[in-house]
Amino acid sequence: MSEHCHCHHHEGTENHPEDRFQEAFGKFEMHLHDEDVHAAVKRLVDEKKSTYDTPEARLDLLAAVELTTLKVTDSQESVLRFTEKVNAFADAHPDLPHLATICVYPNFAKIVSESLEVEGVEVACVSGGFPSSQTFLEIKTTETALAVHDGATEIDMVLNVGAFLSGDYETCADEIAELKAICGERPLKVILETGALQTAENIKRASVLSIFAGADFIKTSTGKIEPAATPEAALVMCQTIAEYYRLTGTKIGFKAAGGISTVDDALTYYTIVNEVLGREWIDEGLFRIGTSRLANLLVQEITGNSEKPF
Repeated sequence: MSEHCHCHHHEGTENHPEDRFQEAFGKFEMHLHDEDVHAAVKRLVDEKKSTYDTPEARLDLLAAVELTTLKVTDSQESVLRFTEKVNAFADAHPDLPHLATICVYPNFAKIVSESLEVEGVEVACVSGGFPSSQTFLEIKTTETALAVHDGATEIDMVLNVGAFLSGDYETCADEIAELKAICGERPLKVILETGALQTAENIKRASVLSIFAGADFIKTSTGKIEPAATPEAALVMCQTIAEYYRLTGTKIGFKAAGGISTVDDALTYYTIVNEVLGREWIDEGLFRIGTSRLANLLVQEITGNSEKPF
């Protein structure tokens, strides 16, 4: 993935650090109205979704799944079983796409990376004080470094939403930049927690901030608060990614996560990505869906039987 403009350079902005954020925001269409976004989503889905309701789309969706377990009851044993199911599915269905990632807490990176046998499936870890992002930066960086050391190939962090809503963009951007520095070439996904941001304008601002600070993907939600993913948030985020691509030529990924539990839900996000960003995002693995339930439903529709491999 090509390097994109980071917003954590302080040269010449010591007296007015907010200037760099206003400069970034000034490159984008920031004046959004929630009712307009809602209407645009409805129009897009009504007009286009049926064209994507195909067997091929279900295969694309399966390949986009980040199979996720983020439960208080997770253990070394349960995560090992979880990983072995992914191995077994790939063995049983060599004709079907493999999943995109297995997504777990950082303390399970080692067990997943050591037991995962399917080439091309990434090891994603939520890190940085997931799901609230409410801890010391030193804890966030240490947790991320440990996850990477133990085999995480992708990191999902949560935007410091409290700081963001307080207007402290400096803290938000610096935290993203610090964690991106630890990730190096490994993709960093920044979870916006769009349900807590509430408005389309806030989601747009958080998207721009996260991308300029170093995010390789922007992601809707942790799945731990309501509302989680919404088509409206997805549209705003994908429009931001499209604007950034037109500005820089760099593609940022999009991940929908939180409450996506039916194939019909998934097709809505698939439609938005195809229509706003284009087929390249699908083909290049820049569209992901975080879920614990959807994968079995997709497999059932693809194979036509009632198996529940995951």
